[in-house]
Amino acid sequence: MIVIGIDLGGTNIKAALVDHEEGIVKKISIPTEAHEGKQHVFEQLALAANDLKASTNETIIGIGLGIPGMVELDQKTVNNPPNLPGWEHVNIAEEIEQRTGLGCMVENDANVAALGSLYFGIGKQYDSFITLTLGTGIGGGIIYNGALFKGTHGMAGELGHMIINYEGPSSNSVTTGTIEAYLGQRFLSAHAAELIKQHPENPLYQSFNDRFDELEPIDLTNAAEAGNELAKEIYRQAGQRLGYAIVNYAHMFDIRTFIVSGGVAKAGEWLFKSARETALQSMMLPYRTGFELIYEDLGNDSALLGAASLAFQSFS
Repeated sequence: MIVIGIDLGGTNIKAALVDHEEGIVKKISIPTEAHEGKQHVFEQLALAANDLKASTNETIIGIGLGIPGMVELDQKTVNNPPNLPGWEHVNIAEEIEQRTGLGCMVENDANVAALGSLYFGIGKQYDSFITLTLGTGIGGGIIYNGALFKGTHGMAGELGHMIINYEGPSSNSVTTGTIEAYLGQRFLSAHAAELIKQHPENPLYQSFNDRFDELEPIDLTNAAEAGNELAKEIYRQAGQRLGYAIVNYAHMFDIRTFIVSGGVAKAGEWLFKSARETALQSMMLPYRTGFELIYEDLGNDSALLGAASLAFQSFS
């Protein structure tokens, strides 16, 4: 059984042929060229899909598409996706189906990550879990009893917009003090830069004092690994905030397993140790039973595997 998985990004469209047992068989990447408008992006998506379709003699049962934006219950219609100017309320699945002759289902990129973990990753061993993708923003996906929880309108799981400090910093959210404002990649880097500026004796200051805009979480991770106490403290604070958000999610959904991925999550235990300690100290006693916070290591192919998982779920 084979499907096409597509990851629609603001810069590039990545697509792959995916076998339900072997995983990715072939993958390609083409530019999104979102500035050319909706119709052009539809054509680019179809170009990628049709190229893969022509490259195999296997029967392709359908297409799964991951997209940044809120997707409605029909898993076909996207509502105001970021990084795609001029898009408002678009049945993107229909556009792809007309151009490829294949059925298409669409899902929010963080929900796709949850499905990828469920079908191909560490989530295979769990019936229910919550995923958090710590990247440029913070995404979330909720798996309950082996299925994606979508809410009443299809848009559940916007976990990055959980408010942990209503007087906190701004982010891409409409309000302040969300978990994304602390753990989204550029927001974490900006917070770290402010702390580093207070310590001119620190090697991180000496490395970045004239280019703090280039500071990345990987730089903090490397510094922590080298024994830099300030880098460790930055991650301790970030982990504490992640822990408080997890307490809210656990109390809300009564789900005890949290699977974390994304670039910021590569900090590993520098981030997770504090998050676990904070969560266990702050959640009510019954919720601590079975609590797990673990890293998903599907790597750069996670979005494609997740999109393919949507297709397997929908068309098999």
